[in-house]
Amino acid sequence: MSNPITLKINGKERQITVRPADTLLNTLRLRLGLTGSKPGCLNGDCGACTVLMDGEPMKSCLMLAVEGEGKEITTIEGLINTPIQKAFIEKFAFQCGYCTPGFLMNCHALVNTEPNASDETIKDWLESNICRCTGYREIEEAVKSVLNTVERTH
Repeated sequence: MSNPITLKINGKERQITVRPADTLLNTLRLRLGLTGSKPGCLNGDCGACTVLMDGEPMKSCLMLAVEGEGKEITTIEGLINTPIQKAFIEKFAFQCGYCTPGFLMNCHALVNTEPNASDETIKDWLESNICRCTGYREIEEAVKSVLNTVERTH
């Protein structure tokens, strides 16, 4: 059985038919061609599939596509020239790049919701994503360079 749904992704409404068991991650990647969210662990541990749902970071491998109906979904494709993206480049906050979209989504939300985040808060937020290539120092530096320098946006 399939259900027609409307998803608002990166500011555009997309109508699609999905099965009740289809994850948001697979729907984004396989049905809508938005491949920036990456399949990693597929059980919510790594964060490579992180998207923003109404401004909050969510792991799209743990969500059903139907749960996204009526929500504002932002994928990495929807972030264009944001301060956190520029900071990741300036601070060399990536290596292989596989986890980078998930980290960018998480860090974008952190900067917007916690503009005065302490070192402890930054570390807490970064624990929801896993990178096997870096020591996280550059990612922390990228976040710190953006805090208190941007207006809150969603």
